[in-house]
Amino acid sequence: QVQLVESGGGLVQAGGSLRLSCTASITISTFNSMGWYRQAPGKQRELVAVITSGTTNYADSVKGRFTISRDNAKKMVYLQMNSLKPEDTAVYYCNAGLLRPVRSYWGEGSLVIVSS
Repeated sequence: QVQLVESGGGLVQAGGSLRLSCTASITISTFNSMGWYRQAPGKQRELVAVITSGTTNYADSVKGRFTISRDNAKKMVYLQMNSLKPEDTAVYYCNAGLLRPVRSYWGEGSLVIVSS
């Protein structure tokens, strides 16, 4: 059973920083991709950042401010968020993806609130 647990959310002022962590119950090198998504109130869930064995990709709205990284030995994925804006307020979800077979696993989410 794959479990993903997020931590590190909270309340921060605009311009501040937070680091989200995602701890997996199994080695993350098992997965083809690890990513962070977010869902703001009244909006659909959207991709924030994704990391594979060799590449990272970011939503245009967070490029230059957010950094995704992974520590395979610790079974953890991180999202460093700098220069936070009120529009970054959302529940942030950790995701792990497999291609063969196609599987997608989600954490329960971590709330980030950015005050203006």
